[in-house]
Parts: sequence; structure tokens; C-alpha cells
Amino acid sequence: MKDNKQTIIFLFVIIAITTTVKVICAPQINLSGFSAALAVALFAGFAEKDTKKIFLLPLIALFASDVLIQLLYMANLFPFQGFYQGQWINYTLIAALAGVGMLLRKGKLAGMVAASVLGPALFFLISNYIVWATQASIMGYTKDLNGLMECYRAGIPFYRNSVISTIIFLPAFATLYQWIVKGKFALQAAG
Repeated sequence: MKDNKQTIIFLFVIIAITTTVKVICAPQINLSGFSAALAVALFAGFAEKDTKKIFLLPLIALFASDVLIQLLYMANLFPFQGFYQGQWINYTLIAALAGVGMLLRKGKLAGMVAASVLGPALFFLISNYIVWATQASIMGYTKDLNGLMECYRAGIPFYRNSVISTIIFLPAFATLYQWIVKGKFALQAAG
């Protein structure tokens, strides 16, 4: 992505979408896991050539949404904090997913489809394992294979929502990028 006015506009659009989806969906248990964050990370890996920016874009979008949620929480307008203990794990996983997008970018459409399934699967497997490994007693899981499997079963609705949202938002971000940054879908002015 070039650093220009269109790229900055695109960044703000991605942040706005990520934050709006998080504010609407995160507090509703049946929509938890429905997030644009995984798609932002995968998209960055697909679209950006500069390695630093590949990892920076999703982290900026996630951080901006967490700042807004923290402010809403402090104003008693949101049910949970934007910043919490252990949150670095999500940031690390999001950055790793940007790397997955980078690895699959040569596959173009097939790579995007693979990333839409693989990204949420990796996030689900690793994040639920970490929850089980670090918070088993708090969450009521036993520290054995049965407890781990119970943790994974409890996360299936979140996983389902993350796959659905990634399948929706990844191509949407690619389309928005083409339209806003590349101008490929811009309408020509008459006259």
C-alpha cells in the first residue's frame, strides 16, 4: 500500500468497520467471535508488500478499537474493558495471522478462501489452548485432555462466528482497497 491520502482513508474505514462490528457484536454472546479483526490481519498480509506495515495495520486497527471500547467502558456505556490482562495474546495471534495472509497471497482467490478458513482455525486452536493452559481452574476446566476438549467445545460458537465474519470481511476489505486506494471501481464523472 502506498502512503497517500487514499490509503489513510482506507485505514480509517477499516478501523471504523472493525470498531463498529466489535461494539455491536462483542457484548452479545450469540455474536461473540464475529469480528473484522482476523480479516484485517489476513488482508494486510495479502495487500501490503512492506513487512513492517503488514504487521502494523492489523495491530493499529485492533488497538484503535480497544481504545474506543475502553473509553466507552469508562463512561459506563460498554459492558467490558477494552484493555485487560492477557490481551497481548490476541495481539500476538492477530500479528501471526498477518503472516498467514502473507504466506497465502500468491494463491490469489484460492489463497483468500484458504486464509478465510485457516486463519480463524489457527486463532481458535491456539487461543483456546492458551485459555485452557492458563485459566483452566478459573474457567472450570480440568487440566487433562478432557478439560482441553471441553474448552474447545465451549469455543465452537465463537469459532463459527469468526469463520463467517472472515469470509465476509476479507473479500470486502479487498474490494474496498481496490475501490478506495486503487480507484478501480470509481465512477467516472459525467461531463
